[in-house]
Amino acid sequence: AASPDVMAAAPYAAGVVMLEYEKRPAFPAITGFDVERMQQVIPLQRYLVAGSLDDLDDDSVILSSILARSLGVRPGDTVSIYSPLMMERLKRDEVLLPREARVAGIFQIGHQQLDSSTVLCSLRLMQDLYGLEKMVHGYYVRLKPGVDEYAAASALNFELPPNTYALTWFESNADFQAVLSFERNMIFFLLTFIIIVAAFSITSSLLMSVVRKTREIGLLAAMGGKAREVALCFCAQGLVIGAAGTALGLAIGFALLHWRDAIVQFIARLTMGQEAFEKFYQFSSLPAYTEGKDVLTIVLFSLGASTLAGLIPAWRAARLKPVEALRSE
Repeated sequence: AASPDVMAAAPYAAGVVMLEYEKRPAFPAITGFDVERMQQVIPLQRYLVAGSLDDLDDDSVILSSILARSLGVRPGDTVSIYSPLMMERLKRDEVLLPREARVAGIFQIGHQQLDSSTVLCSLRLMQDLYGLEKMVHGYYVRLKPGVDEYAAASALNFELPPNTYALTWFESNADFQAVLSFERNMIFFLLTFIIIVAAFSITSSLLMSVVRKTREIGLLAAMGGKAREVALCFCAQGLVIGAAGTALGLAIGFALLHWRDAIVQFIARLTMGQEAFEKFYQFSSLPAYTEGKDVLTIVLFSLGASTLAGLIPAWRAARLKPVEALRSE
């Protein structure tokens, strides 16, 4: 039965093959899918840099950009595909010839690992290569806007037959997500120490201000200012410094995010080169995602730390006796 949370679904089959062009081999991952249904799930046409999905049929394939470049393949060329089914047939003394396929297009996602070893083809071609007949390995599913993916996967698992599972994108890429989560936590850890160091700088600056303005503090006390009010002045000063620094940091941070790709490409050209950067860091462009909750947490923590940084100077100023303060040189 169709799930009310699912907008579209497309069957697929995936595996690994050997691709050969003019005696140059490669061993990419290959995914076969129903073209019409897949376009309702993933906008593949957006990632094509050459060719068209309309040209993809049971005798053609679409290659990723780095893979095509490494093999020297262009749209219209013919490649040979060797599948594991050939080895299975050899065990039964049967010879299965490689499948000849025309290159219908080239795509580029921006992730080095996917762009260097991925082949797309029709579902029928993939079923022939692996001897699947009418079977598939799974379905790509697109949920309706606003639907919680974990709740939808749980609901689908309740309806699916045994030994069949629905996984969210995050669950199917759990290792990758774990690395990103670790890096994110490390950045927060380092950022915390940076804010603490900045808070100590504010404390040191305000302590010097207390020393320089001892007579003024004594004058305020002599005019009837309470110790608590004098202390609040220095806490407010710390808050103002923190607010100004936080605002400036946000402005510079968002500016750097906006120009991040140009900055990264400039650094890559000066150091290891763009190709080496893509090889080791997996991305041709630097992705960025800013969550409002994280920004708010950082802002509140910065303002809180800067305000607390004024407590020690405020405490010292509040303890000054008016007579001793006014006699200070």
